[in-house]
This record gives sequence, C-alpha cells and structure tokens, in this order.
Amino acid sequence: MGIRTIKMPDIGEGIAEAELVEWLVAPGDLIAEDQPLAAVMTDKATVEIPATFGGKVVELGGEVGKVIAIGAALIRIEVDGEGDGAEPAPKTEPAKAEPPAPAAPVPPAPQPKPAAAPPAATARAPRPEGEAPLASPAVRARARDAGIDLRAVPGTGPAGRITHADLDAVFAAGPGAASATAARQRDLTVRQIKVVGLRRMIADKMSTSRSRIPHITYVEDVDATRLEDLRETMNRSRTEGQPKLTLLPFLIRAMVIAIRDEPVVNARFDDDAGIVHQYGAVHAGIAVQTQTGLVVANLRHAEARGLWDLAGELARLAEAGRKGTLTRDELTGSTITITSLGPMGGISHTPIINHPEVAIVGVNKMQIRPVWDGNGFVPRKVMNLSSSFDHRIVDGWNAATFVQRIKGLLEEPALLFTGGEA
Repeated sequence: MGIRTIKMPDIGEGIAEAELVEWLVAPGDLIAEDQPLAAVMTDKATVEIPATFGGKVVELGGEVGKVIAIGAALIRIEVDGEGDGAEPAPKTEPAKAEPPAPAAPVPPAPQPKPAAAPPAATARAPRPEGEAPLASPAVRARARDAGIDLRAVPGTGPAGRITHADLDAVFAAGPGAASATAARQRDLTVRQIKVVGLRRMIADKMSTSRSRIPHITYVEDVDATRLEDLRETMNRSRTEGQPKLTLLPFLIRAMVIAIRDEPVVNARFDDDAGIVHQYGAVHAGIAVQTQTGLVVANLRHAEARGLWDLAGELARLAEAGRKGTLTRDELTGSTITITSLGPMGGISHTPIINHPEVAIVGVNKMQIRPVWDGNGFVPRKVMNLSSSFDHRIVDGWNAATFVQRIKGLLEEPALLFTGGEA
C-alpha cells in the first residue's frame, strides 16, 4: 500500500488559487476515479474537483475556507501499490488517562416529590443565563405550538430536562405567566458563522469597491405609466415561445441609447495603471440574488439585442444564477451594472459600484403617486432610479445627463424604438 496525492488542478486561465467551500468526502471513505472530492470557488464560480484515481481517503488538505494554491496538495489517498512519496501528517494520539479509583458506593438520592400546585413549579429559578434548555422533540414541538419559550421554563427532569409535567405547570399558571416570563428572559445566545465561499468573495468585493471608489449617488423619479401600458400590451400579444417582458429589458434598451450620449459611464477604470477602458459594447451586469448571496451575471452585447432577445437572456441568466451554473465568462467582463430590489425596492438606495466599473443603475419599487398635470393631481405609476458613479471619472453633470436621458426614454417609450426594430 502507498500514499498518493491529488493536487489542486488548473481550473481556469489566470487562476492562481481557489477557496475550499465544501468537502464531499471524509477521511476513511473509499472513493472511485472521477468521484467528486471537493467544491472550490473562484470568481464566484463553484467548481467540483474529481478524483483522478481511486482509493481510501487518509488526509484532507485543509478546512473549509482555506485558500489553496494551484498545484498544492488537495487530498491524500491510500492506494494499492507504490505511493508518490508524500505521507500523511502524523496524528497525535491522546494521552491515556489512568483509570480512576473506584468510588465509594453512594446511597440513592431521594426521589423528588411531585409539585403540589402549579405555583410551586413556576417559582423555581430558571437555568443559568445562556444555558440551552434540555427537552425531548415532543416537548419542544408542544412548547413551539403553544408559543412558550423553553429558556424560561424550569426543568424538573434529570440534568434539568424539561418534561411534559413542567409544561403542564406553565399551562396551569395561565398564558399570562408563560408569556411574561418569556418576555423577561434575556437571549444571550451567540452564533459564530465563518465567512467563506461566495459570502467572503462578496465581502472582499464590496470592501474593495467602497474603499477605492469615491461614490456619487444621483436619485431621480420616473413616470412609468406609459411604459407599463406598453409592456402590458406587448405581453398580451406575445407569441408562443417569447418570454414575458419585465421592466429590465426596457431599462437596458434605454441605457444603451443613453450611453451613446454619455459614453464615459460605460467603462472600467484600472486605477493602478491610471487607465480608463471605455467600451463600445454594452455588457450589462445584472445583479442576481441567490440562496448563497449576490452574483453579477454578464448580459453581453446588449447594444445588439432587441427587447425580446434581452428578456430571454435575462431569464436564462437569472435561472442559471439561482442554480449556480453560471460560467466564468458569464460572471466576468461587465461594463456597467444594473441592480433591482424588486417589489422590496424601497424609495431609494445607494448602490455600490461593481469595481472596476464606474457606474451602476439601481431600480426602486414602483408606486401609484399623485402627480400634478397642470390642472390637478392624477394617479401615475412612478419609480425612482438610484444610480452611483465613480466621481474620479464621471462628473456630476455627466451623471445627471445620463440619468435624465434614461428618464426621458422611459417616460416616452416610443423613443426606444426610434432607429430600429425592438
């Protein structure tokens, strides 16, 4: 028998290291060739590393959250035949303790007498602050259904375990006593959650963007009544196979037109080299919320797409983001980003720029608001655009001009079709 090492493979051009986000095997497991060993993350894309040969797992290359360099040891496997000379790290055996001297016999403790009345049970002091209550699943379910906080219920069972009789005593004391006790109980629990994987990458990205980019945020309202009427009409007349139109395809189309007037916002700033890369192509980054965090999918060449094409690509990217199947190319290379908080969009917000881009457009929720039309107030569908810009590259005037152009196009949506078909 010998020990062979599986090293971190080259998982993409320019990738020097990857973060370990999940082990799919454990020491002692028998594995086969091509069986997934671990999941690693780079550039917000998760990749599974397969075994290149079979054997028995004897040592893992690190804990979840460790960053492993390409070519470094990932896992060590015991195999038939000779190994590669890499032995697993020696394991320290715990020192064997001397057997304790036999204890003197202890007479059985007197059994506690049942409480004579509910007040006696509820008068006992609760467990020390921060100590988790002990109870069976049935007792926990019963307390949960009754809205009782078990941390406030004294236990009479072994080791302070809460029994059904203890709950009976709380019920007998009346609902007011249980709720009052629970309300007074302080919650001293603390959860320690290690920041790894996608959440760590988001944290690093946000820290970089916020520390390196001087943001300027511009908020403007948009009367989207005509736009919504048009969108509803187009959705009613769509053919089989055409995706449903949301607001975003219209917004992207408006941004493409507005960028022609203010190309400075469609750029990436290499602040280390002092060079702005201004793009003719509009690669729209679309912020997609997933179960593990926020990712930015790249909708490429928005300038060459019509509304239905934009809607289809948006739906595809959103679904891939939720499933975690976006490719590296679909997660990089955007030139300007859009973030939408959907129905919970609030009145306004201050979006953080996706470094090294220089602009991000944020969409807030749509509301019915009274708008003065010159003769009186009329109900209109109004939403705010909250947009941030890198003030090193984009002056306030250019930022305002860009947003005002988008506003005009969305308020007069027929202008979105001028010069070409949707």
